[in-house]
Amino acid sequence: MQIDAVDQRIIALLVADARASYADIGTRVSLSAPAVKRRVDRLRAAGVIRGFTAVVDPAAVGWTTEAFVELFCAGRTTPAQIGVAARRHPEVVGAYTVSGEADALVHLRAADIAHLEAALERLRAEPFVTSTRSTIVLSRLVESPGVGPSGG
Repeated sequence: MQIDAVDQRIIALLVADARASYADIGTRVSLSAPAVKRRVDRLRAAGVIRGFTAVVDPAAVGWTTEAFVELFCAGRTTPAQIGVAARRHPEVVGAYTVSGEADALVHLRAADIAHLEAALERLRAEPFVTSTRSTIVLSRLVESPGVGPSGG
């Protein structure tokens, strides 16, 4: 699918505010609301836009403790197996295969250190996990919900 500069701008605006109206977006990209809707529908049909969601502040719901956990896995553990296991744990907010010594990197969020420890113990109990190495986040320096340049 060909994505032009207007599509990129529409995507950036939706990333910034998924509740923006087609009319508001149209004003910003010099298109009518129906033209914006057609483009968004096309982007959704092509899988470029996969959905719309609410972004919740973890602190507002009390999940202020976070860590990145390197997973070291047994034998021929596949990325799919790691993904299935990661989805079983509500504290997992991201899981990635990585280069380097570890097989995967898992991002956890929890209410406090005790909750984080319990989540980590459950993750370690997965049958393919042989060991872990954790790094606790002290502060967030940069966080961006978007993809690429904002076009702003």
